Amino acid sequence: MEAAELETAEGLVERVAAIDVAKTSGMVCMRLPHPTREGRRVQEVWNVAATTNAVLELGDRLLCQGVTRVVMEATGAYWKVFFFLLEARGLECWLVNARDVKNVPGRPKTDKLDAIWLAKLTERGMLRPSFVPPKPVRQLRDLTRTRTVLTEERTRHKQRVEKLLEDAQVKLSTVATDIFGVSGRAMMEAMIGGQRDPRVLAQIAKGKMTAKQDALTQALTGQFEEHHAFLCRTLLDTIDHLTAQIDRLSARITNAIRDLPGPDCPDAGDDGDSSRPGPGLVKRLDAIPGVGPATAQILLAELGPDMRVFPTPDHLASWARLCPRTVQSGAKQSFGRTGKGNPWLKGALGEAAMAASRTDTFLGSRYRRIVKRRGHKKALVAVARSILVIIWHLINNPETEYQELGSDHHQRLIDPARRTRDLVRQLTALGHQVTLAPRPRPLTA
Repeated sequence: MEAAELETAEGLVERVAAIDVAKTSGMVCMRLPHPTREGRRVQEVWNVAATTNAVLELGDRLLCQGVTRVVMEATGAYWKVFFFLLEARGLECWLVNARDVKNVPGRPKTDKLDAIWLAKLTERGMLRPSFVPPKPVRQLRDLTRTRTVLTEERTRHKQRVEKLLEDAQVKLSTVATDIFGVSGRAMMEAMIGGQRDPRVLAQIAKGKMTAKQDALTQALTGQFEEHHAFLCRTLLDTIDHLTAQIDRLSARITNAIRDLPGPDCPDAGDDGDSSRPGPGLVKRLDAIPGVGPATAQILLAELGPDMRVFPTPDHLASWARLCPRTVQSGAKQSFGRTGKGNPWLKGALGEAAMAASRTDTFLGSRYRRIVKRRGHKKALVAVARSILVIIWHLINNPETEYQELGSDHHQRLIDPARRTRDLVRQLTALGHQVTLAPRPRPLTA
């Protein structure tokens, strides 16, 4: 442990602590006012093990010293033990982006110097905290993210089954839209059970598939052997297991959203809608074109039910990295990349934007207007940002409901006189002489 007497300046946060986080330990730097000399500061640096008891002892020591803010850099998942335990002790904890606390070039890089640098930035108010939701929202995030991972894994196993059928020269996917539907699954179970006659397999078809008997007979003619049956059985059992796990997670997510407290009561609340807004929020988010119940649950888990963290929709769009970064040098001004942002949130918004682009709604019309001049990807980002702005208003105001503006919204805003003037100017520039005449009124009986 070391202590040093340092100079100070006006406008500092008086009592701060910074932690350079590692997997097994954390280097702590505490900076306090000098006990006897005004305008001077005392700095202490020591190492703390990343265990529960050690971190709790650290929290007690910081409280005894009157530390008002503890800052740590987001390092993998190792910051969680320090953040959660110190937060539970009643300390104000900030998690900051590693990009915002880069060291000065040319300076030696050690854990001790990194902790000191982080503490100096903290006391001078040069950092901004990252969004860390409360515990109920964090637990909901864990559930929705796990469900997303298992859903992606199930999709990969389904693709492996299709590749396995292709390896056996079985072209079931060319006839059946979904080979894992009732008919497709029954046919695969029959092939695994030893049935190889394509005509018998085709007769298993149900519903609309019964009209494709001849095509199914041709598609099911192949060389499906015992080797393929073993692998197909293994993959199908894995898919069934993942489906059961996803269903369990979905039920747990529904209960977690039902118990999600409102912004005015983060720890506890009554059973009324004012204190438990989760189900109502999911229902109102589901009304947005392209957003389904599962996507609404993901959006609520990533953003939380309290929009006071984001004062305006622009703050939320900037945090989600759905707006371009301004790059200005001299008289030249351009726009940089949007950035990575929250991958879980951007993934859900991307799916919602893709689905909304195919609808005859305001969002679908917005996509079609932008895609003609900006391209597919930028049009999807623009629609995703519009969806995020809508979400901010729906969450921020519990009494707000989504209202569809219609696909002709922009056409209804056009000034007829201005539109006429622009079209005449364009035709004149092409060398035409334009004469306008009023449309004759239709004859009435």
